[in-house]
Amino acid sequence: MKILFYCPFRFDLKTNKKEFLGGIESLNIDLAKTLAKQKNSVYLATFTKKKVQSNNVINIPIDKLFLESNELKFDSIISSNDAQIFNLFDSSRKIFWMHNTLSLEKAFRKKKLIPLLTNNVTTVFVSKYLKNKTSPLYFFNKKKIISNFLTSDFILKKPKKSRKPIFVWSVRRNRGLAEIIRIWINEIHPIHKNAKFHIYGVDKIPFKISRKVLLKNNIHFFGKVKKDNLKRIYSDSMAMICLGHDETFCLNAIEANACGLPVISLNNTALNEIVSDNKNGFLIKNLNELKDKIDYVINLNDKKRFFLIKNSFLISKNYHLKKILHNWLNVLK
Repeated sequence: MKILFYCPFRFDLKTNKKEFLGGIESLNIDLAKTLAKQKNSVYLATFTKKKVQSNNVINIPIDKLFLESNELKFDSIISSNDAQIFNLFDSSRKIFWMHNTLSLEKAFRKKKLIPLLTNNVTTVFVSKYLKNKTSPLYFFNKKKIISNFLTSDFILKKPKKSRKPIFVWSVRRNRGLAEIIRIWINEIHPIHKNAKFHIYGVDKIPFKISRKVLLKNNIHFFGKVKKDNLKRIYSDSMAMICLGHDETFCLNAIEANACGLPVISLNNTALNEIVSDNKNGFLIKNLNELKDKIDYVINLNDKKRFFLIKNSFLISKNYHLKKILHNWLNVLK
């Protein structure tokens, strides 16, 4: 089978900084490589300057793909969030890998609506939540739900038992973060002087406050870091805070679980499909409950803490690609 992955982002298979790739890019690479191992002919189209090849996947520039579309044929095209590519290949099976919400207005404005309506598209949603949030007026040919999977960077043999009183935020969007920082300064730090709040992926502080005050209260901003650094800090920490205001899947949550790190969540959006209370995380009704939940996590005895670590790790195995691959193979048949 000849398969094209269309992923319109600036990266390639051999970039030296692939540790900084986002979730969509990493998912495309891992699925492409896995399908290539199954004796498929796999191409990955990205915004890159030249053609490269790695692990039997041919990475071609998007510009070249458009120029040579009349000469190329694919059995299936898997496109992430962009349907315009489908217009170029009449005879191919079209699979729209939908990672984010797409309103009708936005689809029309970005010229995605007509390609979605006229190309007999099979849409793969990454969660039930995303499927339910998507307008039924798209009239997709088929609708499938296939959850995202752990990329190879976060496949661990076993999690660490010993933990430090570190709580992690690693969502790029900062909704709710300002309120958590205030709760940390006013309610958590005065009681737990040794506890630390690590913030990753956020470029700037969401309100006016000096870094000196933040550091005084054990709040540390790190910005965007390599995946190895995240894996290490996840493996040392006690819990991730991932509120889930607008998550269509939340790859960070399953990556945290893979490191034995439970997730504190409001149980909204797609996170309610991932987090089970007192198994691989903790559910709170609102941020007023956050302080008490952090108290609870810090004061856990070793037996209860290891139960959470072990359960988080075991639940993350449900998101290994080898368990999810058959769903993709069924779509590609």
